[in-house]
Amino acid sequence: MTQPTSPFTKAQLLPQEETLEISRQRGDLFIGIPKETYFQEKRICLTPDAVAAMVANGHKVLMEKGAGAEASFSDKDYSEAGAQLTSDTKKVFACPIILKVEPPTLEEIHLMKPKTVLISALQLKTRQKEYLDALAKKKITALAFEFIKDEDQSYPAVKALSELAGTAAVLIAAELMVNAEKGNGLLFGNISGVPPVEVVVIGAGTVGQFAVRSALGLGANVKVFDSSITKLRNLQCNIGQNFYTSTIQPKNLMKALRRCDVAIGAVRGSNRSPVIVTEAMVTNMKKGAVIIDVSVDMGGCFETTEMTSHDNPTKIKHNVIHYGVPNIPSRYPKTASISISNIFTPYLLNIAECGGLENAIRFDGGLRNGLYFYRGILTNKAVADWFDLSYSDINLLIF
Repeated sequence: MTQPTSPFTKAQLLPQEETLEISRQRGDLFIGIPKETYFQEKRICLTPDAVAAMVANGHKVLMEKGAGAEASFSDKDYSEAGAQLTSDTKKVFACPIILKVEPPTLEEIHLMKPKTVLISALQLKTRQKEYLDALAKKKITALAFEFIKDEDQSYPAVKALSELAGTAAVLIAAELMVNAEKGNGLLFGNISGVPPVEVVVIGAGTVGQFAVRSALGLGANVKVFDSSITKLRNLQCNIGQNFYTSTIQPKNLMKALRRCDVAIGAVRGSNRSPVIVTEAMVTNMKKGAVIIDVSVDMGGCFETTEMTSHDNPTKIKHNVIHYGVPNIPSRYPKTASISISNIFTPYLLNIAECGGLENAIRFDGGLRNGLYFYRGILTNKAVADWFDLSYSDINLLIF
């Protein structure tokens, strides 16, 4: 009689070492929120409701007076939510964790204590090498919120602000068609017996999707161009209705631009945004047509676009109104602040539950992706490549 064969090898039947889970010890956070000093930056990272949630979980929040004023949040709102308020900027920058929308200036970095944790945008294209040197000297641990990834490998902060920029692009265009100098006096919409407004959207990413959604909602006739068939297909599925889509072919694009009342540029490249619409194409557009170049912060996808400001947002070239403000979300500071705050608050509470940022980045790969400086050591390949510097893999430093 044959012996039954075991499904396990001899080695597998030997007693194995037990692996225990690393215990997480909760930690209390002390967060400093300074007033934004960057030109026309009106947003703030945490709303009073978010501050109340942080304080209710045993954390401290120290704010500079007037930090939320531009986003319509008063000092009283923050004080009642449990934040401590001060007029002393140095005191705020002395906190162990600094929370900002814009990257700090060199002067602000000098105010920070060594080994501070900085959470802000990085805005790689506008940084100088001196900025990185200053972080390295202070042994700062820095997180860029535009690099943080979600469970589905998307970038939540970038996505939220892109949604806002896409919706805003349509609202701004509607305003300019009536109020701008040389505006053609058209109502953005679909009125019985009047041909609908023609809108061209270049780029089928998040900005493009929300621009299309808003334009269709107002009754416009929309045409979308992108070099990716997959993105165009996904866009139609997400919107839930059929509309004109095309790959970027000069003949079709030229034809659409000649007829359109509004053109929205939302194409981003890895370095500079590619120029899709040449000056010759713009000269053939309607008199009083509006161009909203959302990708102007990366060079713009219209050759004729120039960077402008919220105070003087438009320039007229070839009888076409150009809107080239790079920071569209800060035009709507309260909405943008609520959106940013909704992303930051769960991350901050999670960092506390894990016992600090160091443990949190061990457990959360998406958060780890946002790290570009760890105790003064550059850990992000994209930043290192941009400045031609060497970097260390974060996994070798924390595990």
